[in-house]
Amino acid sequence: MRILVTGAAGMLARAVVAEFAARGNKVAGLTRQQLDITSTPAVAEALREYRPAVLVNCAAYTNVDGAEENPREAFLVNGLAVKELAALCRANGVRLVHISTDYIFDGEKGSPYHVYDPARPVNRYGESKWWGEAAVRETGGDYLIVRISWLFGPGGRHFVGTILKRAGEAEELKVVDDQYGAPTYAPDAARAIADLILAGARGTFHVTNSGETTWYRFARAILELSGSRAKLVPCATADFPRPARRPRYAVLDNFPLKEVIGYQLPPWEDALRRYLARR
Repeated sequence: MRILVTGAAGMLARAVVAEFAARGNKVAGLTRQQLDITSTPAVAEALREYRPAVLVNCAAYTNVDGAEENPREAFLVNGLAVKELAALCRANGVRLVHISTDYIFDGEKGSPYHVYDPARPVNRYGESKWWGEAAVRETGGDYLIVRISWLFGPGGRHFVGTILKRAGEAEELKVVDDQYGAPTYAPDAARAIADLILAGARGTFHVTNSGETTWYRFARAILELSGSRAKLVPCATADFPRPARRPRYAVLDNFPLKEVIGYQLPPWEDALRRYLARR
């Protein structure tokens, strides 16, 4: 099977490329410099050149606060470009796998979000990603949408790396303890995405490691497992005003992931241990 992955400089894309390569598939990863998905002619040419059976779109505008200040760029990359990409994939008989986010939800439900729960984004980034999802569905092609949350792993900037860096620079760290989510290890997510593709899955799926936590408790686990002695202090979201509002409770329910691929992703604590062991 020929696989083309966009946004290949990113954490998840790297893991997806590595996963498919390890399975013996013909996979090509293109960075933004190699393929700007906002250029329709460039995307059309890439489809002609690589002739993929599946295109995994990991390209995205991911600056949550930046999207508040520059919504046009966020909607161009996460919305309009995805619409054109979906149309080209349909015209060329290419299956589109589009990566989305927990930020399409408002976080007010108070329990894990199912794939069929209505989207109510509370910031521009979430709105742009939801627009992209809607465009994929409305195009009517062969598609799979995968929502990810709190991603960490090799080859990218993420919360784990930030906490370890700050722990080496300061004796005390303040971390919010009233936002909930499910940390997701990029290699684990890539494995599940590959299995969904090979299983012929269609529609929308949530792919996260098992369990839930807050940013503070996540940070505490990071420091404990890394042996850091930095002091950690819990605080409220209100103590750290940001341009973009964050969902308070954005835990994703992975049903029916296990029913399709045959397993649930490991607990996030296990994933964190594996990541720290390989750093």
